[in-house]
Amino acid sequence: MSEAIPAVAPLAPEEPAIELDLARLSVRECNAALQARDGGLMRLRHPAGRHNLAVGLRGAVSVEILGHAGYYCAGMNERAHVRVEGNVGVGVAENMMSGRVEVMRSASQSAGASAHGGLLVVHGDAAARCAISLKGADVVVRGSVGHLAAFMGQSGRLVVCGDAGEALGDSLYEAALFVRGSVASLGADCLEKELRPSHVAEIARLLAAAGIDDVSAEEFRRYGSARRLYHFHSEHAGHY
Repeated sequence: MSEAIPAVAPLAPEEPAIELDLARLSVRECNAALQARDGGLMRLRHPAGRHNLAVGLRGAVSVEILGHAGYYCAGMNERAHVRVEGNVGVGVAENMMSGRVEVMRSASQSAGASAHGGLLVVHGDAAARCAISLKGADVVVRGSVGHLAAFMGQSGRLVVCGDAGEALGDSLYEAALFVRGSVASLGADCLEKELRPSHVAEIARLLAAAGIDDVSAEEFRRYGSARRLYHFHSEHAGHY
């Protein structure tokens, strides 16, 4: 389970921002400029829902996207702090390794898919398959998530302040799931577990890291793997 939680910090450093205008630059040109930076603040204007913005960043650069982003925004992120002021399409922070990605509105399907590390915060809702195949990152959603959240989650934590759709944690391995609201149904091999004081403290740290200070960590319920599907057993064949 991931233990390192990025501290809350201002997006903008003291130095002035460098602005990139996507009304004039291609996505390839914009990403090349971002990937060349290791520090400072880059501000993207007129994103207009373009796909693949701010992908493959390896430097400790802060990126502010002033508007909506399309598919796979901030994918493969490493060390960068990316904030999207609008909504994002499919696969935000997909395969993130470290760093911090914030979506100030809502996210489409597969937010945080296969993310290995870092912190993804969605301040609105996240659609189906949020945190699918999670591999160690922390995902905090202020709103609700759709069906099959954390499907095949292997490691990491998903915190949902709202409700969860059907088949939460289907085929879950060892990711930890915390939901404050209602759960439509649990997926195969996922069950509710005891919420201990250590888990309450863990949730509180994640909420603080996400900048959410009006939700009580004690209001959540904990879900995890029943560990019945790790290996094939002939007597359980009917469950596969």
